[in-house]
Amino acid sequence: MARFRAAVSSYARRDADAQEAVRELAGTVRRAVLVEGESDRMAIEALAEARHRDFEEERVAIIPLGGAMNIRSFVELLGPAGLGLDLAGLCDVGEEGFFRRALEHAGLGQALSRNDMENLGFSVCSADLEDELIRALGTDAVEQVLDAQGDLRAFRTFQNQPAQRSRAVDAQLRRFLGSIGGRKSRYARALVEALGENPAPRPLERLLDATAPVP
Repeated sequence: MARFRAAVSSYARRDADAQEAVRELAGTVRRAVLVEGESDRMAIEALAEARHRDFEEERVAIIPLGGAMNIRSFVELLGPAGLGLDLAGLCDVGEEGFFRRALEHAGLGQALSRNDMENLGFSVCSADLEDELIRALGTDAVEQVLDAQGDLRAFRTFQNQPAQRSRAVDAQLRRFLGSIGGRKSRYARALVEALGENPAPRPLERLLDATAPVP
């Protein structure tokens, strides 16, 4: 799946040879899961591991889009008008319109509702992935993860910034996780792992169900 993902990433960068490489590797893939960025990929793969799922064996490729506005070209390449792969996906609520319009443009429905999108395998986070995970764990548990990662002192300093003092802890945590490049991806895995046997946020659970092989 890593080679296919790399080829698709090259395609997104307008590499002239990438489309042919994607086509050559498409036979190794059963389903392509389109997500906005690396943090989404890390969270989904961590949850799959926790559920004893093997995406390599199941031929599921998680494809970061590098931004939701790129979704249409990926659906055109990988979906029914292109390579004909089964698709699924995850997006933030603020980017839902980009995903909906891409699915409609690909002929996968018209005037799609949130429920229609879920039935197609596309889940929407109520705000974003970090918000979903913070609410699922609770702020105390998230702070424990920060402590384990060596970031709790930095978070306390962040909380004391004038712009943060009046905000709720969950809002502070969400902003903190996105304040430095790479932090979202690192914590996406750590927060999913902290869930243990507890249910994951609904969009992640729904997406994992959508990627399951048909018996």
